[in-house]
Amino acid sequence: MEPISNPFAPGAGTPPPELAGRDELRNTIRVAVERCRRGLPTKSVLMVGLRGVGKTVLLDRMRDDAERTGIHTLRIEAPEERSLPALLAPQLRQALLRLSRNEQAKDLAKRALRGLAGFASALKVKFQDIEVGLDFEPEPGLADNGDLEHDLAALMEVVGEAARKAGTALILFVDELQYVDEDELAALITALHRAAQRSLPVMLVGAGLPQLRGRMGRAKSYAERLFDFPEIGALTDTEAEVAIARPIEAQGVAIAADALERITRETHGYPYFLQEWGKHAWDTARSSPIALGDVELASQSAVAALDESFFRVRFDRLTPGEKKYLRAMAELGSGPHRSGDIARILKREVTSLGPTRNQLISKGMIWSPSHGDTAFTVPLFDEFMRRIIPGYEWLTP
Repeated sequence: MEPISNPFAPGAGTPPPELAGRDELRNTIRVAVERCRRGLPTKSVLMVGLRGVGKTVLLDRMRDDAERTGIHTLRIEAPEERSLPALLAPQLRQALLRLSRNEQAKDLAKRALRGLAGFASALKVKFQDIEVGLDFEPEPGLADNGDLEHDLAALMEVVGEAARKAGTALILFVDELQYVDEDELAALITALHRAAQRSLPVMLVGAGLPQLRGRMGRAKSYAERLFDFPEIGALTDTEAEVAIARPIEAQGVAIAADALERITRETHGYPYFLQEWGKHAWDTARSSPIALGDVELASQSAVAALDESFFRVRFDRLTPGEKKYLRAMAELGSGPHRSGDIARILKREVTSLGPTRNQLISKGMIWSPSHGDTAFTVPLFDEFMRRIIPGYEWLTP
């Protein structure tokens, strides 16, 4: 088949040719955003799910949906080792400069920019990675106490007032929220709570790994009442088939039913894996329709591609001890697994493995669905670990 016409191009956050199975959630966010604009009670939304389920793509599509209706947005990806104030400040500046061009909101937006100047200056000592252009002199007493929780709430309040005056809303779209420090999460929750109490049009739509729910709850006990936590998982068989068949058919190509079924089974319906299998099935097939034999051959190249990119980039960040821990998990299967069972395979005490487990959670490799349980955050990572570390020599001390 002509590779230039291949509709599939898997990549980190790369939009798929068919965003299947997510219409209901997108509509839920559209409703929430419009309620926020009107000052009606609305919960912020935090999407949680494993790697490769399409959270980033969804976040970007939802942002596009909001901006098409005149909503003001900002977009942040929270990497490890960066503070939330450093990520927020430049994005808030851009949003406020846009709001300052609105005649009705001009004065309030400029006041918010003065608040941002005070916020950045006061917190620069504690958060030295804050870098933001300052368009106005700080307003004394506005968001400049040097206390993140107090100052961020005060800043979001004046930002919300400017958005309300402009007849719009400010929606924060934040990815990888699980990497934000819990004290900084607490400040963000407090700021959103203040905005909600005053019916201000400020809202968060975020995404993160499953441990984000627990981190939010630990940061502020009332977080579960302030947020909805929709779980983003694998697609159903029907949705997965649509995600593969519709882009193929749009190119005037057919795919056999048994070939489609095999892709769905091999990928377990995970969106990123569907894109990988779709790409390799297209490249493998010589002509239409794409047949079962094409998919069987494509499965070998798809697995190899995943091993060298999607899986390997995570594996290479691990210490030898962390790799051994994950290999023990893989020996037990896909999980989740009891921490005691993992310790027994490694012939170690559970307590002695605690630091390794905590570091893997911090790196976003595993999470704890319930007390004492451990699960992979990356689908099919158990199969990869058995491929990359075969045999049993890893069990030796």
